[in-house]
Amino acid sequence: MGCCGCEEDSTRQWKPIEQRSCTDILWLLILILFCIGMVVICGFAIASGAAQRLVYGYDTYGNICGQKNVKVEGEKWSGLDQTNNKYVFFLDPCDLDVTAFKIKSKALCVAKCPATDLNTLNDIYNFAKENGTKLCDYSLDVEKYKTPNQNLCPKLPVKASKPIPFFHRCIPAGSRCFEKFIKALTNFISDNSVLQRVITGVMTSKEIIVGLCFLSLALSMLLMVVIRYISRVLVWILAILTILCSIGGTAVLWWLYVAQKKAVKEKSAEDQDVGEDNVKALLVYAIVATVVTVILLLLMLIMRKRVALTIALFNVAGKVFVEMPLLVFQPLWTFIALALFWVYWVAVLLLLGTAGYPERKDDGNVEFRMSGPLQYTWIYHLVGLIWISEFILACQQMTVAGAVVTYYFTRDKRNIPGIPILSSICRLIRYHLGTVAKGSFIITLVKIPRLILMYVHNQLKGKENAVAKCMLKACICCLWCLEKCLMYLNRNAYVATAINSTNFCTSAKDALLILVENALRVASINTVGDFVLFLGKVLIVLITGFIGILLLNHQRDYTVWVLPLIIVCLFAFFVSHCFLSTYEMVVDVLFLCFAVDSKNNDGSPGREYYMDKSLMEFMDNSRKAMRSVDARGAEMKPMASGAENA
Repeated sequence: MGCCGCEEDSTRQWKPIEQRSCTDILWLLILILFCIGMVVICGFAIASGAAQRLVYGYDTYGNICGQKNVKVEGEKWSGLDQTNNKYVFFLDPCDLDVTAFKIKSKALCVAKCPATDLNTLNDIYNFAKENGTKLCDYSLDVEKYKTPNQNLCPKLPVKASKPIPFFHRCIPAGSRCFEKFIKALTNFISDNSVLQRVITGVMTSKEIIVGLCFLSLALSMLLMVVIRYISRVLVWILAILTILCSIGGTAVLWWLYVAQKKAVKEKSAEDQDVGEDNVKALLVYAIVATVVTVILLLLMLIMRKRVALTIALFNVAGKVFVEMPLLVFQPLWTFIALALFWVYWVAVLLLLGTAGYPERKDDGNVEFRMSGPLQYTWIYHLVGLIWISEFILACQQMTVAGAVVTYYFTRDKRNIPGIPILSSICRLIRYHLGTVAKGSFIITLVKIPRLILMYVHNQLKGKENAVAKCMLKACICCLWCLEKCLMYLNRNAYVATAINSTNFCTSAKDALLILVENALRVASINTVGDFVLFLGKVLIVLITGFIGILLLNHQRDYTVWVLPLIIVCLFAFFVSHCFLSTYEMVVDVLFLCFAVDSKNNDGSPGREYYMDKSLMEFMDNSRKAMRSVDARGAEMKPMASGAENA
């Protein structure tokens, strides 16, 4: 028996894309049942009135605004007909509970939000008479509004308010609630000259920042196009450009540092503050750039002889993107799917926050709470967030793997399906959703304990002793490493499933054996290949940052460079990472296909290779190298025996 009860063959007969069968059906059923559970939770929240309470709101006494209500036991002012009173009005909207993310003030259902300021009790009385709606507690008669009634009428002055679209809450139009915060922040900024100059620098350079962000986007797209057509020399081009940009950028930074330092000495005392800040920033940038340049040069020196297979794989990957340009947009579709699911998840979470049954608290307010097992539904909902998110990401990996496998194992590339991505999606939906569900669940099992430990670590921050803190961090680190290893194994298991249509455990075992047999090649691809793609990201960041330095240099007399340059470089790295991550995935899939191909075929009649010409050249060169090594070894043996006889 194999992993998880599946049958295990002593020798795997690889039959690329010849046979298709459904895999891990049980896990697909488990996922479907889990999703049904999430839908049931959503339905319960809606059925218990959470949707109405979330959208229309409810008052302090448990009455949902805009509808008739049921009497709450022990609460006199519950069960009112609020059909005409569709908005929630807070007597003191500034009474905020920041930790609980709610307004602590008494809430009432009103027919209309006050459109103008009400500065006196007489204004509140006139508003009630004209609009037929009470702004004071239900227990207080309108005729008594002119008499001061603490805690029963709104805090004066009542600012003009407007209802939030779709959520029927009267929120003051002004920023009175945040006056103290804004005042404190203003005082802090005015007292902190460095922060003030940094913010001024960002605001002054906003056009440059936006322009450089668009430049990084254009460079990332250009690099993807360049990868398609010059993949054979891509490694050396990226290496040379990165070296030139690193050395050139470092030299420019040191030159600017020296020039700025001389310029500061010639300035007046008033202008020296900004100049000194820029001198310090330039010194830090120059030192960091020097260290990074030295590290990059050393890494390139070490890896220069391990790029043959990487170049061949990059060449094939470039052809894959030419044949299947829709691969570039896979991260976009995945992001859209994740965004839609996250919107649904947050909406249900908000519904759960207002779901349950009315419960009268000690202070007289009515809150809706769930009791019994239902109060733990948020845990189920949280697990659903992690599992379904990982499932969507795994579907992307399986889709890319299926499309690349189809390309690789099709001997005549002219017979490739019209849109391989759509064919891969169809195969995923028809055969392999269970495998994806199982792989994503394994990642969820590792991710949940790590998140729990991170939560415990944050809650105990400043309270735990050194030993407990060290143990927590060690456990979090180990779980993180395990998660990354499993994610890498899962990705290769999906490729094996796409090739041979086997279940998850069998595919994971087969992929692991292939990776172990090609451990040196795996190390080379994962170091050289990832390093080359990293160089592409660094190149985009360097070009964007270098142009940013030249542009910001014209404003060095009145702005601080720190924040604008950091913002631009971070955005450039993020954009380049999104584009090149797909390329990295394609290279990994191609490598496993190549390893399976070279293991099961030798180029003889009936066992012809599926691989591309560039990979075939690599195989031929490898054989020649092995023959030369064997020949040298054979020559050395007679020499060694002759030396012994002498």
